Amino acid sequence: MLLEVLVFLLPIFSEACDDPPRFESMRFQGALQLTYRPGDHAQYECRLGFHPMVPALPTTAVCQDNNTWSPLQEACRRKSCPNLGDPVNGLVNYINGSRLFGSHAQYECNEGFYLIGANILHCEISGSGVAWSDLPPICERILCGTPANITNGHFTVYKEQYEYNELVTYRCDPSDEPDEYSLIGDPLLLCVGHDRWSSDPPECKVVKCNYPVIRNGAMISGYRIKYYYKAEVVFECNEGFTLLGNNTIVCGANSTWEPEIPSCIEGPPSTLGTTTSVADYPGSYLFMLCTLLRT
Repeated sequence: MLLEVLVFLLPIFSEACDDPPRFESMRFQGALQLTYRPGDHAQYECRLGFHPMVPALPTTAVCQDNNTWSPLQEACRRKSCPNLGDPVNGLVNYINGSRLFGSHAQYECNEGFYLIGANILHCEISGSGVAWSDLPPICERILCGTPANITNGHFTVYKEQYEYNELVTYRCDPSDEPDEYSLIGDPLLLCVGHDRWSSDPPECKVVKCNYPVIRNGAMISGYRIKYYYKAEVVFECNEGFTLLGNNTIVCGANSTWEPEIPSCIEGPPSTLGTTTSVADYPGSYLFMLCTLLRT
């Protein structure tokens, strides 16, 4: 019985076309049929975002006697979004070189201006047509507000607004105490963006490091009575001793020497080795170093 059914259906399947072809710009009009016999038609219409070409091209495919569809090509083209035009003090770039449906427009502002709004717009479906995804942005002049005041210091040229690339300079006030103020941080602030300065304001405070002393060595550069911020000192060891650490140190912002004050260890460099790691020194020299530190 099954064989008889298959024999009965064989002419039906052998005398039919496959499903109608699919297209990027066109969609099938109406509902798909279960089968398409020779002579049946498949009617197409433009998808959203597309419109018919001019001059018009065929939009109907026919199931032919050889069970294939008659040739049919794309008969619709993408719709175009309106021309945006460059904003004042800026420009617009069409990323794929067109304003057609599916394309993108990217905005940039000239130097000294910043963008208000979306920087990328998309040409997308809007109702039965196409439109840009947002309103065009605008380019506003970059301005910075007054920078912050600092304790024990001030900045030059006070104003309510500063233009792009305009500088302010911070200075420390004279100190009423025996020790002077040091300016920690960048003294020059630049207006680099809308209400955005190039760095945080510096600070003015007393930075004073202890007098550096090195046993079995001497200071060969940087001698002074007081050591304030960024004061630099250079050491060397006495004959018969080798420097452990850096021979140059600087008074840091936390009133400590950076790096720490070195030590002079008895023995020539060939005996101590080239490394400055304490773990690499012989036990006798480690013992001597610990003794020196305790004293």
